[in-house]
Amino acid sequence: MLLSEYIRAVPKTELHVHLEGSIQPATLLTLARRHGVLLPADDVAGLREWFRYRDFHHFIEIYVAITKCLRTTEDFELIVHEFGAEMARQNVRYAEVTFSPSNHRWINGVDADVYMTGLTAGRIRVLADFGVEIAWVFDLVRNSPDPARLDYTTSVAIEGRESRVVAIGLGGLETGYPPEDYAPWFDRARAAGLRSDPHAGEHEGPASIWGAIRALGAERIGHGVRAAEDPELMAYLAEHNLPIETNPTSNICLGVYPAMTQHPIPRLYAAGVPLTVNSDDPPLFNTTLTDELCLLADPFGFDRETIDRIMLNGVRHSFLPDDRKQGLEAVFLAEMAALALR
Repeated sequence: MLLSEYIRAVPKTELHVHLEGSIQPATLLTLARRHGVLLPADDVAGLREWFRYRDFHHFIEIYVAITKCLRTTEDFELIVHEFGAEMARQNVRYAEVTFSPSNHRWINGVDADVYMTGLTAGRIRVLADFGVEIAWVFDLVRNSPDPARLDYTTSVAIEGRESRVVAIGLGGLETGYPPEDYAPWFDRARAAGLRSDPHAGEHEGPASIWGAIRALGAERIGHGVRAAEDPELMAYLAEHNLPIETNPTSNICLGVYPAMTQHPIPRLYAAGVPLTVNSDDPPLFNTTLTDELCLLADPFGFDRETIDRIMLNGVRHSFLPDDRKQGLEAVFLAEMAALALR
């Protein structure tokens, strides 16, 4: 079996993907027509072209358009169910999915009971229909630092723990919005039992990651690739088994690195930094989780055993309870061993 075929067949986890950024153009077109929202194109081909990332302003434009198309419980249930179907197609068994509550409340006036009911119904259907388990990371939008919005997201995240909200995140524009500014809300969320999963070290350097660790108690770092610029930080991440959620194609599209051959994944791995590989906003970057994992083989040149270790990090560094991690890892190892014999 070719290594690329093996990667496509093995069970997977996804720890860094944005629900709103996972919506396919055809689904957005359905939602826009349902609610009379005008988009830049009125067919799937046109929307696919519009979806291709151009710059951060364009990225925000797409996110706002998506948000405006999500209005009812049924809308949220639909996008979760379609996300689950795509995960099943790639043999993803477990996903921790980022969602931005304040955008829906402030941009579109959608109340929490609407989206929470839809997210929950979709999550339950996905497990029943596809055997894919979903948990939620509710993120603070750092470039919307109104305390009312930050309070709102923190409150709905805490209230959503029974609906499988497992962590508080920090997304949005990194430059100009250091992690330290959000410590009070992370403190509150962590005191209530949520885990800490902020973005850091994407468009800003190692200082942003250090801030996320020291001020926010980060247990995983979203992106985190700029750690490669600081040997002391890489050593700290390795020593403390603190993982980063890499998204290689996203990094190239967003201009963090000019080419995949210059991406620091091999250097980070050699330094012992725990890596996971994820898809971020797959339709916007014309990728999938499977495509991202295939990069480990080409161009990064890792062998199957190394790729297995990196993929298993998705289980080991998930926010599942320890007994669930152990059970899921045993399943993954058994299926990997069986596939390796083909």
